[in-house]
Amino acid sequence: MIVDWYFDFVSPFAYLQFLRLPARPADTQIQFHPVLLAAVLNHWGQLGPAEIPPKRTFTYRHFVWRVRRAGLALRMPAGHPFNSLKLLRLALAADCEPEIIGRLFRFAWQDGHLPDDEQAWTRLVAEPALAKAAARIEDPDVKEALRRNTEQAIERSVFGVPTAVADGQIFWGEDSTEMLFDYLRDPGLFDDAEMRRVTALPISAARVPRRK
Repeated sequence: MIVDWYFDFVSPFAYLQFLRLPARPADTQIQFHPVLLAAVLNHWGQLGPAEIPPKRTFTYRHFVWRVRRAGLALRMPAGHPFNSLKLLRLALAADCEPEIIGRLFRFAWQDGHLPDDEQAWTRLVAEPALAKAAARIEDPDVKEALRRNTEQAIERSVFGVPTAVADGQIFWGEDSTEMLFDYLRDPGLFDDAEMRRVTALPISAARVPRRK
């Protein structure tokens, strides 16, 4: 089965899920799709977790706790959210090779660098595996690929990152990883009566949008 994985390097939990993807069922192929999270959030009228002050604090603490609990290396970048455009385009210019994607995640979440740190960026793109792709990040076709990826994600009802799509089913967030793996092992996961019921569950109360 093919799984389309939509991600943005700005998401720490996309980094965590990326590290877990190798444990997927062996007959599964991952196709990587860098997308611009800000555009996805804008489309759905959402705020990102880091844009709600108390949620921002919890999100960072939760990430640090998860990383420490897993025994992983961590160095938070100097600021967040950050502009991930150069990282996204670099991944696309490198044909979304998994090794490159992993390196770019580590640049932000293990080495703790920001893409607009000129010295760190210069060292990154000088690495032999990245130098050729780095020369293409301003190419119109690379920019267009990112735009298409983001539009495709929205068309497929992706509303956040990371999101995996398998057989048209959406699995949002790193905490849905086991749910995704269970579905890949048993595509009938959503076929029982209760899963069908909650899929069509009516809204019994709704908030009235605040006027600006």
